[in-house]
Amino acid sequence: MISCDVLVLGGGIAGCSAALRAAAAGASVVLVAKDALGESNTAYAQGGIIGMPPPEASDSPALLASDIEAAGAGLCRPEAVALLAAEGPRLCRDFLWREVGVPFDHTGSPEPDSTAEAAHSARRIWHVKDATGRAIQGALTAKVKAHPGIRILEEHALVDLLTVPHHSRDPRRVYDPIQVWGAYVLSPGRDVLMCLARRTILATGGLGYLYLHTSNPASATGDGLAAAYRAHARIVNCEYVQFHPTTLFVPGRPRTLLTEALRGEGARLINRKGERFMERYAPDRLELAPRDVVSRAIFQEMAATGEPSMFLDLEPLKTRLDLEARFPTVLETCRKAGLEPTAQPIPVVPAAHYFCGGVAVDLEGRASLPGLFAVGEVSCTGVHGANRLASASLLEGLVWGVRAGDACAREATGVQLPDPDDFAPWKHATGAPEPDPLLVEQDWTSIRTTLWNYAGIVRTRERLLRGRGDMGYLYHRLEAFYRAAPLSRTLLELRSGIICARLIMKAALQNPESRGCHYRLD
Repeated sequence: MISCDVLVLGGGIAGCSAALRAAAAGASVVLVAKDALGESNTAYAQGGIIGMPPPEASDSPALLASDIEAAGAGLCRPEAVALLAAEGPRLCRDFLWREVGVPFDHTGSPEPDSTAEAAHSARRIWHVKDATGRAIQGALTAKVKAHPGIRILEEHALVDLLTVPHHSRDPRRVYDPIQVWGAYVLSPGRDVLMCLARRTILATGGLGYLYLHTSNPASATGDGLAAAYRAHARIVNCEYVQFHPTTLFVPGRPRTLLTEALRGEGARLINRKGERFMERYAPDRLELAPRDVVSRAIFQEMAATGEPSMFLDLEPLKTRLDLEARFPTVLETCRKAGLEPTAQPIPVVPAAHYFCGGVAVDLEGRASLPGLFAVGEVSCTGVHGANRLASASLLEGLVWGVRAGDACAREATGVQLPDPDDFAPWKHATGAPEPDPLLVEQDWTSIRTTLWNYAGIVRTRERLLRGRGDMGYLYHRLEAFYRAAPLSRTLLELRSGIICARLIMKAALQNPESRGCHYRLD
């Protein structure tokens, strides 16, 4: 059994920021990472993060807020947007750059360089070449590992949130309101550890792996969202799954993100004939239209032409930029796939990228259940509305990670932890055979294919009804599978995946209005 003031589940920008701030305030912190600390969705973010604009730029918090709300298609929470626009760039400078030491790119100016990205009205994106997320993650990881007040549990998977009354030994606690007191986590040796905490922060990231085509790693299976759902936390906006317009298309290989900064610097989308088709879909913004618009344009062009991809042409960049210096990750990725991006257009397709819904939280990250906070992609602050503005997700994780860390450290003071003997130890099947890998793979294929086909870039009621029925049948089968098989990370992820798939299907079916990245053909 482990006890602490603040339990942080997840080690991306949101989780690490929360852990550092809580520990700095004197709280004892345990940070649980599903993989080695440093492996997270944050590390895969290429383009950048919204930073302080250069002094001469005609930019302001009000203009940034306006851009966020325009991208969010009228569904953003105004007070959350205002908070992000006012505090985010300052935290990017003072916390990430000056305190944590993220090596943002410079060209001799006092502040880091700024670039442009789609749907931004100013050049305000700070970057580290085209591997910004990895640089941010690396700097945060080093800080967390060096902090004496943070205990790290690597390669531990979330089993369930620890709550009263769900896990209480005393049946009379059923009359009590739900309270979160930490979590059960699965160790690499398959022991289930009870982690008691005065405050618990979910920072488990997104669920992009639930889709057949995704820019996310295989670990993005919605574990935190599923655990919050089982604990009866309030969850909102699950229909809003954002698709990134440009991932590298190579048949038979996983999709790889091609940063939005390419289009921000002038790369053009073309079809096989070399025609620049965005003029037909967004004549005012072209390639710099919001992501949902660009993704649907590529999808519709592919459908109209029967082609398996469209293309991203870097030719306009070659006269202005040193591509080898500015986009080394993109060039290396293409060359490993046998393509020469400086000599030929890059084949691209849209792919599931970011979850705009999640656990509903307030301006400090509090969820609807006492004792529980949520930050980063697993949460829904209201900043993104129906469609996320480029490079706003890292900033949101930073802002709410910092605020939640501060609030949890403050609230944990004086809170008496319950007696661990009041909670039942975790029980799971023993002596049963391991799950058949072929069956697990088939179940994942069913989930990922069904979501892509029925709840993907464009949706209809008929498709969603079919998908809901298929996912309902699979859910009941997998629940029986879960209860009969020995506990493992594989099984936990599969259970999370089917729960989150059903949440997406249900929300998409209930919302007949096309808005942002939820697009109903009917």
